[in-house]
Amino acid sequence: MAGPHPSWWTRLLLAALLSASFPGDMANRCKKAQVKSCTECIRVDRDCAYCTDEMFKERRCNTQAELLAAGCRQESMVVMESSFEITEETQIDTTLHRSQVSPQGLRVRLRPGEERHFEMQVFEPLESPMDLYILMDFSNSMSDDLDNLKKMGQDLAQVLRQLTSDYMIGFGKFVDKVSVPQTDMRPEKLKEPWPNSDAPFSFKNVISLTEDVEEFRNKLKGERISGNLDAPEGGFDAILQTAVCTRHIGWRPDSTHLLVFSTESAFHYEADGANVLAGIMRRNDEECHLDTTGTYTQYGTQDYPSVPTLVRLLDRHNIIPIFAVTNYSYSYYEKLSSYFPVSSLGVLQEDSSNIVELLQDAFNRIRSNLDIRALESPRGLRTEVTSRMFQKTNTGSFLIRRGEVGTYQVQLRAIEDLDGTHVCQLPEADRKGNIHLKPSFSNGLKMDVDIVCDVCSCELQKEERSPRCSFNGDFMCGHCVCSEGWSGKTCNCSTGSLSDLAPCQREGEDKLCSGQGECQCGHCVCYGDGRYEGQFCEYDNFQCPRASGFLCNDRGRCSMGQCVCEPGWTGLSCDCPLSNATCIDSNGGICNGRGYCECGRCHCNQQSLYTDTICEINYSAIRLGLCEDLRSCVQCQAWGTGEKKGHVCKECSFKVKMVDELKKAEEVVEYCSFRDEDDDCTYSYTVEGDGGPGPNSTVLVQRRKDCPPGTFWWLVPLLVFLLLLLALLLLLCWKYCACCKACLALLPCCNRGHMVGFKEDHYMLRANLMASDHLDTPLLRSGNLKGRDTVRWKTTNNVQRPGFASHAAGINPTELAPYGLSLRLARLCTENLLKPGTRECDQLRQEVEENLHEVYRHITGAQKLQQTKFRQQPNAGKKQDHTIVDMVLMAPRSAKQALLKLTEKHVEQGAFHELKVAPGYYTLTADQDARGMVEFQEGVELVDVRVPLFIRPEDDDEKQLLVEAIDVPAGTATLGRRLVNITIIKEQASGIVSFEQPEYLVSRGEHVARIPVIRRILDNGKSQVSYCTEDNTAQGNRDYIPTEGELLFQPGETWKELQVKLLELQEMDSLLRGCQPRRFYIQLSNPKFGARLGQPQSATVIIGDQDELDGTLMGQTLSSPLLPRGDLGAPQNPNAKATGSRKIHFNWLPPPGKPTGYRVKYWIQGDSESEAHLLDSKMPSVELTNLYPYCDYEMKVCAYGAQGEGPYSSLVSCRTHPEAPSEPGRLAFNVVSSTVTQLSWAEPAETNGEITAYEVCYGLVNEDSRPIGPMKKVLVDSPKKRTLLIENLRESQPYRYTVKARNGAGWGPEREAIINLATQPKRPMSIPIIPDIPIVDAQSGEDYESFLMYSDDVLRSPTGSQRPSISEDTEHLVNGRMDFAFPGSANSLHRMAVSNAAYSTHLSPHLPHRVLSTSSTLSRDYHSLTRPEHSHSSTLPRDYSTLTSLSSQSSRLAAGVPNTPTRLVFSALGPTSLKVSWQEPQCERALQGYSVEYQLLNGGDLHQLNIPNPSQTSVVLEDLLPNHSYVFRVRAQSQEGWGPEREGVITIESQVHPQSPLCPLPGSAFTLSTPSAPGPLVFTALSPDSLQLSWERPRRPDGDILGYLVTCEMAHGGEPATTFLVDGDSPESRLTVPGLSENVPYKFKVQAKTTQGFGPEREGIITIESQAGGPFPQLGSHSGLFQYPMPREYSITTTHSSTTEPVLLDGLTLGSQHLEAHGSLTRHVTQEFVSRTLATSGTLGTHVDQQFFQT
Repeated sequence: MAGPHPSWWTRLLLAALLSASFPGDMANRCKKAQVKSCTECIRVDRDCAYCTDEMFKERRCNTQAELLAAGCRQESMVVMESSFEITEETQIDTTLHRSQVSPQGLRVRLRPGEERHFEMQVFEPLESPMDLYILMDFSNSMSDDLDNLKKMGQDLAQVLRQLTSDYMIGFGKFVDKVSVPQTDMRPEKLKEPWPNSDAPFSFKNVISLTEDVEEFRNKLKGERISGNLDAPEGGFDAILQTAVCTRHIGWRPDSTHLLVFSTESAFHYEADGANVLAGIMRRNDEECHLDTTGTYTQYGTQDYPSVPTLVRLLDRHNIIPIFAVTNYSYSYYEKLSSYFPVSSLGVLQEDSSNIVELLQDAFNRIRSNLDIRALESPRGLRTEVTSRMFQKTNTGSFLIRRGEVGTYQVQLRAIEDLDGTHVCQLPEADRKGNIHLKPSFSNGLKMDVDIVCDVCSCELQKEERSPRCSFNGDFMCGHCVCSEGWSGKTCNCSTGSLSDLAPCQREGEDKLCSGQGECQCGHCVCYGDGRYEGQFCEYDNFQCPRASGFLCNDRGRCSMGQCVCEPGWTGLSCDCPLSNATCIDSNGGICNGRGYCECGRCHCNQQSLYTDTICEINYSAIRLGLCEDLRSCVQCQAWGTGEKKGHVCKECSFKVKMVDELKKAEEVVEYCSFRDEDDDCTYSYTVEGDGGPGPNSTVLVQRRKDCPPGTFWWLVPLLVFLLLLLALLLLLCWKYCACCKACLALLPCCNRGHMVGFKEDHYMLRANLMASDHLDTPLLRSGNLKGRDTVRWKTTNNVQRPGFASHAAGINPTELAPYGLSLRLARLCTENLLKPGTRECDQLRQEVEENLHEVYRHITGAQKLQQTKFRQQPNAGKKQDHTIVDMVLMAPRSAKQALLKLTEKHVEQGAFHELKVAPGYYTLTADQDARGMVEFQEGVELVDVRVPLFIRPEDDDEKQLLVEAIDVPAGTATLGRRLVNITIIKEQASGIVSFEQPEYLVSRGEHVARIPVIRRILDNGKSQVSYCTEDNTAQGNRDYIPTEGELLFQPGETWKELQVKLLELQEMDSLLRGCQPRRFYIQLSNPKFGARLGQPQSATVIIGDQDELDGTLMGQTLSSPLLPRGDLGAPQNPNAKATGSRKIHFNWLPPPGKPTGYRVKYWIQGDSESEAHLLDSKMPSVELTNLYPYCDYEMKVCAYGAQGEGPYSSLVSCRTHPEAPSEPGRLAFNVVSSTVTQLSWAEPAETNGEITAYEVCYGLVNEDSRPIGPMKKVLVDSPKKRTLLIENLRESQPYRYTVKARNGAGWGPEREAIINLATQPKRPMSIPIIPDIPIVDAQSGEDYESFLMYSDDVLRSPTGSQRPSISEDTEHLVNGRMDFAFPGSANSLHRMAVSNAAYSTHLSPHLPHRVLSTSSTLSRDYHSLTRPEHSHSSTLPRDYSTLTSLSSQSSRLAAGVPNTPTRLVFSALGPTSLKVSWQEPQCERALQGYSVEYQLLNGGDLHQLNIPNPSQTSVVLEDLLPNHSYVFRVRAQSQEGWGPEREGVITIESQVHPQSPLCPLPGSAFTLSTPSAPGPLVFTALSPDSLQLSWERPRRPDGDILGYLVTCEMAHGGEPATTFLVDGDSPESRLTVPGLSENVPYKFKVQAKTTQGFGPEREGIITIESQAGGPFPQLGSHSGLFQYPMPREYSITTTHSSTTEPVLLDGLTLGSQHLEAHGSLTRHVTQEFVSRTLATSGTLGTHVDQQFFQT
């Protein structure tokens, strides 16, 4: 029966209260949700309810309170109810000596988004039962440790007695799996691996937990050591069996379980269980497998457990590990122990003599820590434990006090959605389960939890095809749910009837209901819950006019597109009040009677500075400024005086009226009086009215002035005469009376009377006699010399041309200009500082530049300091021996004032960062002026001011400089002679000095480059110029000895010779950088004694071998005659600045002469200058565009005029900004087992910067490749480690993997792959000590997401990394990508930064037709292909390792024709499909499209694709042939025609069907390759320090093979690389490499040398691993090689030939290794036996191993 309905006003009041009490978003969340059913509604939010009342007309989904207020009955509302119930609770008894928890059981039902808080109590007694189990490594290296352990059993028991009276102690031992390669399987070694030792075993429980310490000691005395082969041990097997075999070990349920793990070696982990003869073992089943003797029996059939498995099992069984390890293996266990909730780690001495002390410390640490962890928690629930009593540590445990009952606050929360999926749509296992909230030492609290995801009961009781729904729908939950094709509240409208749709369509529109509603029964039902209105939903109630950002000024509502204002408001946006309340003045009137009120604002009749918003006069403002405002106009109109006298007086806005008397001050607005400066009389005037005189206003002025009396003027001359006489008497006393002089000096006033000033006021200089670019101008100090004075000065250039300096500086304030900077260091000057190149000079130069850069780098645009030189300060009193440093700082022109302030500030402080300077001295020189400071020390009378003279070739014939002493900031002196004029007369030059030609070719064999410098004599006298060398592709101190100095031509001399010493090319340099010619520059500068620089004033020196110079370079240089050059100089101060990732702004200063334009050359640093792009510019700046991101460019500029080109400027380098990287190059999977995979990826083809991190995501997908649940994320912040090992994957389940890269610009796009491990081939991995790669657990819970089990920073072997390397040659590639990096590639950006010691380069051979670039940092996956444009043969000569290419850019293209596309990128999409991408070329006109041609390399049909869209720079090609090489050509078109083409060659390699070589196998791997790389590298260990390397000839070599170049180097650096030359061409080549070191990874590279040059490299990394004292080395290979033990006798130079090919099995390469058992076992028999054994199925045990070795 329905209850009484509340009245309408009650509902309105309740709704108002609800809307005020709930935040808007929370209150309307239920209402805003687009739900279609009751179940969907109640799952939106925990506060949502659904009304099933049939008569209810409002929105059914809302909060309970709002539904009740809207009229829904309480019994008609459906809500979800939560519950919380304690099922088991026993109070804690502190008298019991055991760990306790209260409560012990809960049952909780939570709605999505709901959380519950409750308290849990945990008690840890002062003394509790303790079970201690010691697990010890029994390998031979632990023999002395075992002896010590036998002796200290009683001491160990004594320590336990101090902790508790109830303890038990047990002992177990472990070695490793009894199989190859962990154990020596020879029969005699299986009986006794070492003298007086036991047979090998995996794990054995020797002594179960016992109270009898004497029994423990007696059993322990009978134990003997055992042994194995490899360094890591099988301790993980032992730990797992110790944990799960509760009955065998004897763990008690209520005791504290401690497990001591003692070893000196690393450990094996999951996927290391690889038997050489049986392959990979199956995963550990986590069950107990101990026989009656306590021995582990499944070591031969089950793999080692993973680290996450041990963490989980030890936590489940309340076992706390204590790792007692030696210093040798400490780093392995330091990271491992941190992942156990509570654990301890200690360092054992080599003989374990300190184990008792170590355990005592560990017990104390563990007893004070308590960890509470939620185990087996469903994914939809979150648990958090906090405490107000105890502090929480960084690892999450609590620091407790034993003997107290601790109270902990627990928060249990049900999340609403997980990765975008509502929690109720997750599987039941993710919503429901039993959470075990477990402290470290007890069983803990068990919670039965469930997320309430009920279905509304009314949906289960629906009335199908109900008559209430016109038989066209189901009646359910109080309303109709219409069938398809019907709509309306009673389902009586057909949605497909045209008669029903026509009334819903507005005339002139094609959408029903304006696209903002739904047509139901001929009427529009608008969307948006009231947002849209109108017959056709044509009005948007969010689009009405706004005021101050508020819709309808928040004073109305929007209806039908217009504002409906509230009462009292009007206007389009309801912003005008109808009331005049805001216009009422202080007297109660409207606008003070001076205006009218409109829209709530006063509009005054006459606006004035002194009227406010209600037209009221602001008298306070009048008094502040009115008199002063009228003063000048009154003065000029009344008496014709003051600052406005003359024509300016007419501009006054009022008139004055002269009167005899003024009103009193209290009767007027303002009474004003001022003194007239012209006659020193006072005049007065008044202001009346409102204080704002207008054009017709009049100011009253008193006619009579008040002037001072004039009767005492005759006293003024008399006083002046007396003062002068007194001064004369004092001066005579000072001059001639020594006594008076001494007395006057004591007076403070006389002491301050000394003076400083310039010695002369004018200097006349002749330019042809000047030997310096500065003038030392002396400052004199007279009077008392006892104090210290500093004088600031400045000098200005070209004062004879007013405005010249400001005009020159105002060209562009952002352009860089050189600033000369001089400072006085707080350091004595020595002879070595005055000699450049000495060690002392270089060290001080570095210190100065670094410290000053720290200071000046805060100036925007400032660059590092350069040209640092030192000199001695003359005439400085006590500081005469101090050092002056002169430098040049490049900074923007606009930064001059900032530089000056910053310099003065730090000079005053006496320090620039950490560099100490002497205060009182500096000089800062700009383009046309300079400022500085000099210091007079006590007793110093004269100091020189070093004035720069700004010598320029464009100077006037008579130039003037002005030097001015500004002030004395420190001291008591006054300034005397302040100004000095310097006139420089420019006469006819005495001589013109230049080089003979712009380029000189020098053979390296000559050892010295001799460069002539000539002088053309105009006036017989001496001339002097400076010279210095500058690097280009040649590097100082590597290719030549840098030099600088001065050349002095005596009268009559016309020729001088510069000599630069050349250095021999080292073998390492020839391999890394090629043998191409190198260049450096020699610059002439600073002419003196009237000399002038002619052209060319810069010369390029080209160093090379004689045949190179006679060939290519001579042809390139001498065949083209030099362009005629006019009398133009080189542009000065070139400067480049990156303005984006693809733009550089390049500017310079105009050269001497009259240029008509400029020609700019720019190219990628390291490429040949012949590849340069050319740009013309009429202005001294240019914007370089369409560049590559994060790429180093070189550029230079020359001027040209009517006579021709001038010389080029010096080279400038600049790097563009970074850009987000492209997707990683490819994903590769190395399947370790059915639940473990190793994922690796390549660096992005376009790094566009320095890669800083990678993000790997992986997650389950269904058969349609759609994700199941969330993706897990792992951040790999070591960009060089592009490998990840993922454990505990689900068997036979496909996973989706994505990888993306990050650089300084952000994250790039991701690379994706989907793989099912069950369908992939498996291969055994080698036996590593520990992987040097991150490991993640795929089945871990929330606590383990995104954490790395290992970090390469801490887990390293003391002797270097001994992990196996994974070669990319044998990886299973799911997707491939190869980047053909032409000039401008992101992979070629840092070539010049590669150091001698650390490099990863390709060898760059010299081709006779071109100059090759220097070495690059390309990875081996990416190679460049080049093709000369004139070559059309089917076999193209290619150079795979250089980054330059010949194109038609060397010859100028016609205007408007596009350049060559500068980059080709190939991405394999499948075994027969390929994506070809390129970069848009430069072009002056708009591009019209592209043409893509491709055909088989060995001939065939030519396919052509025309792309009319210029923005499309990629194309996907299908139906290609696998294992066939294709040549691709891409070119661009503009309106002016087709540009030159870019070409590349590529092959998609894939497995094919044996009967159909053109059909790839479904699901097979595919990758990209070039046709000229050698075959996979196969390594064979010969001895601990030598190996044999073999490889197959290239599949399709480019030309005839002449031999191979092999490079060997340490993978982690440390020693220089060694190269080998292998001559000949055979199907398989071999090389024996001696002199290697054990357990050190080496990197090998092999290149084929053909008649066309060197091909691409094949690379592999290998380690010869050997146990100390063990007989068998093994190969830990990065190439996925199969290893097995080798005999003790080795053949060092085994070079006999064999036609036996390596065996390939599921992608596994078996190296052909030599085994000798007493000389009777041959290589062929060994290989055949291993091959047949591997081909069999099943798992072979110890018996087969023994049989093999007995054979």
